[in-house]
Amino acid sequence: MTKYAALTVLAALAFPALAMGQSASALDTNGDGVLTIDEVQASFPEVTSDMFTTMDLNADGALDAEEITAAQEAGLMPATDG
Repeated sequence: MTKYAALTVLAALAFPALAMGQSASALDTNGDGVLTIDEVQASFPEVTSDMFTTMDLNADGALDAEEITAAQEAGLMPATDG
């Protein structure tokens, strides 16, 4: 299964709280432009390390804007305004 397919499969299970309107920039507590697993889990403790790894397409340990967009397109995160 490709990472994109895995993202799609997880869509129904992951990030239900993100649908409540929290923006990606609000999660970026240190303002460095990427989201670490700690930043994501601070708001969404149900996100496992395996789920985060699946979203981290370049395997650098952080979600950049492109990866956040991919997760949104896969249904893991709603479109955000920030």
